Amino acid sequence: MHVSQGEFHTYAESWRPSEVVEGDSLSPAPVAALSALFDQPSPVAAAGDALPPLWHWLYFLRWPAQQDLGDDGHARHGHFLPPLPDRQRMFAGGRCEITEPLRVGEPTRRVSSVSKVAAKQGSTGELLFVTVRSEYLQRGTTCLVEEQDIVYRSGRSAGQHPAALDPTAEPRSEDTWQLPLRPVPSLLFRFSALTANAHRIHYDAPYAQGVEGYPGLVVQGPLLVLFMLELVRRNEPHRAPRSVSYRLRRPAFVGELLLATGSSAGRDAALSIATHREPRHATAEVTFA
Repeated sequence: MHVSQGEFHTYAESWRPSEVVEGDSLSPAPVAALSALFDQPSPVAAAGDALPPLWHWLYFLRWPAQQDLGDDGHARHGHFLPPLPDRQRMFAGGRCEITEPLRVGEPTRRVSSVSKVAAKQGSTGELLFVTVRSEYLQRGTTCLVEEQDIVYRSGRSAGQHPAALDPTAEPRSEDTWQLPLRPVPSLLFRFSALTANAHRIHYDAPYAQGVEGYPGLVVQGPLLVLFMLELVRRNEPHRAPRSVSYRLRRPAFVGELLLATGSSAGRDAALSIATHREPRHATAEVTFA
């Protein structure tokens, strides 16, 4: 049955799944694993310590049955997956307000809901912009509130990407904080395992190139964000972030050199991920207490 553009927009924008309440113990093990991924000599936090900002992405993971995954590795169905055929998911960005840091090893409750939905018509099909709001509570207190912006496209589109990657070209920056990264397949594989991400563009090069049209494996957006925040954790270890906002702008790939850059001024810090071909693959802003 044909559905008109107007009917789709009306239906999609009225889509409001019920909220989801989940629990997690925030085990120290994922913190130790991500610390090792970032070549830290020991875990950056132990039981009772403050969890670094956005490291809660290591928890509350969902593992659908293997038979419920699509050809691209994403789940076919899910509570917050919108009513779009052949969905292509893009993580666009988000915001996080931190009243107090989550503590490793403390029982934690997450309450998630869809707070905003906007449907638009793109050149290759319908686009649905979905904002998911999550509150994280420990000992009955709301410690942080996060909003994530996700774009769903109906149909497949690889976008515009370089035909070839230069593995030797180094990005340059005048920023005070700098941290280089050479993404390799094993790094992406380990991060996908840590975050229950089975999307094939991060580990299956023939699929990423032949089906999705990328020049190489795609570096996970959350990995870029967490790597940017390493600049704050390493350069301002005694300052407590009160808010973090981030935006993913252009994909970065295995086969090119990345550079996390940033600087602080007063209560604020500005961060970005650069390659030699693009200074702002991802950006973030941090406000300190």
